[in-house]
Amino acid sequence: MNVNDFTKYEKARILGARALQIAMNAPLLIKITPEDLEKIKYDALKIAEVELNSNVLPINVKKPFPERKEEALKRVKKVVVSDAKKEELEELEEKDIEAESEIMELANPSEEDDFESDGEVNEVE
Repeated sequence: MNVNDFTKYEKARILGARALQIAMNAPLLIKITPEDLEKIKYDALKIAEVELNSNVLPINVKKPFPERKEEALKRVKKVVVSDAKKEELEELEEKDIEAESEIMELANPSEEDDFESDGEVNEVE
């Protein structure tokens, strides 16, 4: 694969893996002169970048494509809801909203609900 075929995330992963190998004394895949190594201060990441740009790294990246389906898509049937069911659903929704508001009130009590340990009400200024 060409360097330009990789995403920035794939490049980062490849460079990081190869730099780790180089840092652990893996043999270099290209010949770099000692002067060039001095210029880049023996930086494993820079050496890995030079190897990646010269297309000598034996690394493949699998990019799977989604499976293609040969069968035709099925149409979704429309569901007709009766008026009685609509009313029942609306009632359930209202109960859910009421329950949520009660939970929110319990989770976030107002300042007026502050109590001391002896049961007396604190006055809030």
